[in-house]
Amino acid sequence: MKDAISFILNNESVSLNDFGPTDTLLDYLRLRKRLTGTKEGCAEGDCGACTVLIGRLVDGSLRYETVNACIRFVGSLHGTHIVTIEHLAGKDGVLHPVQQAMVDFHGSQCGFCTPGFVMSLYGLWLTSDKPSRADIEKALQGNLCRCTGYEPIIRAAESVTAAKPSTLFDPIERDRASIMSRLWAIPLNETIVVSSNGCRTIIPGNLTEFTAAYGAEPKATIVAGSTDVGLWVTKQMRALNPVIFINHLSELQSIAVEENGISIGAGVTYAQAFTVLAKHVPAFGRLIDRIGGQQVRNMGTIGGNIANGSPIGDTPPALISLGATLTLRSTSGTRSMPLETFFVDYGKQDRFAGEFVEKIFVPFPAQDSHFAVYKISKRRDEDISALCAAYHLQLGPTGTVDDIRIAFGGMAATPKRANRLEQALMGKAWNTDTIEAARDAIDEDFQPLTDWRATAEYRLLTAKNLLTRFFLETSGQGQELQRFALAEV
Repeated sequence: MKDAISFILNNESVSLNDFGPTDTLLDYLRLRKRLTGTKEGCAEGDCGACTVLIGRLVDGSLRYETVNACIRFVGSLHGTHIVTIEHLAGKDGVLHPVQQAMVDFHGSQCGFCTPGFVMSLYGLWLTSDKPSRADIEKALQGNLCRCTGYEPIIRAAESVTAAKPSTLFDPIERDRASIMSRLWAIPLNETIVVSSNGCRTIIPGNLTEFTAAYGAEPKATIVAGSTDVGLWVTKQMRALNPVIFINHLSELQSIAVEENGISIGAGVTYAQAFTVLAKHVPAFGRLIDRIGGQQVRNMGTIGGNIANGSPIGDTPPALISLGATLTLRSTSGTRSMPLETFFVDYGKQDRFAGEFVEKIFVPFPAQDSHFAVYKISKRRDEDISALCAAYHLQLGPTGTVDDIRIAFGGMAATPKRANRLEQALMGKAWNTDTIEAARDAIDEDFQPLTDWRATAEYRLLTAKNLLTRFFLETSGQGQELQRFALAEV
């Protein structure tokens, strides 16, 4: 057992054993290393001013992702390469091509958000030779600018990727072999426990040691992506102790396409899951594209979105409507259950002490079935759901409803199926009369709350309108959508 984590910061090898379990990467960079180019804007992973790159060895290659340093904890950095804005320019002061393009196309005014934009564009520059405008806009979903506007920034991105210069200008490409060698020298299979000021950070070496550690410390906080837990610290000022970090455990990051569905490890991030889910369940892929910004999707995990039990989590309604099942693990072994039964009440799940979500199985929709998921939020990108609705429909040969599973988020204390609505539709002809007669069944299923995201009346009306939308889309009447006030932003 070790008592220090090791990582590379720009070009500096770091061994660290004096940090707390809730110390953020942003504070470490700014306060301890005086790397102040990385800014704090929102402290909740929304604005992107704190964007940095984190590289990790994956399947023999070195992969970099943009992340929000404000909600990324130091304890998650073992075996990584952190790259900040200070690392991009040459020692002679010559700007990196991405930085120079921002200057040339006037992509900055006050400049506060500029380092974050540069790092997001740099991440895209590293991973895509000829990104489309849509790719650029997606890469910038997690970055907000209050004064410049986005068009000059997009033109800068298009310019620098249209004629990509020599990698000799780039510190990562130039030093990639050296960085890989240094990362290979950091052992990842040893458990690390760091004690500081009476608090403990636990980084298990493998799944077995994680299971044992959580069994011994069932009140510990498990942190995978920290996109939710990070806000407990930065906004609610909660003291967490001990904390177990699992973002490095490869056993929880597998995705397997099986005969009847997809098995997803609980530690798989949204970004990792996107390609597979978008291929086999396209509507699910479109949903993932609206979860946070790219930085959040690079950090947040499917398992974490389930395990925290939030009634407005984006993925549970879609997973419930598809009939997903969970596998839970503890020192006593494993057990499986339908996902819909995992959510018991607000803040309460069917999970024993020391038991954690290990993987999720997502069945494929039948070839002739219809599946759709709709996220309603105040803004399209990088916003929390006011409500989320998912529909999975199987029609019989005569056009009657053979089976239907409907699940909502944001309508109750937990993600929940609309049982009365399903009953009102089962066995009926899939037509306008059936839909109109069934809409009011939603009032029997849910008594939503009014909060700052939406009123109860808005949620109920929108849920009914989404049923109508799903009907129109599945009955070949999509062109009629403009005739309905569907209440979607």
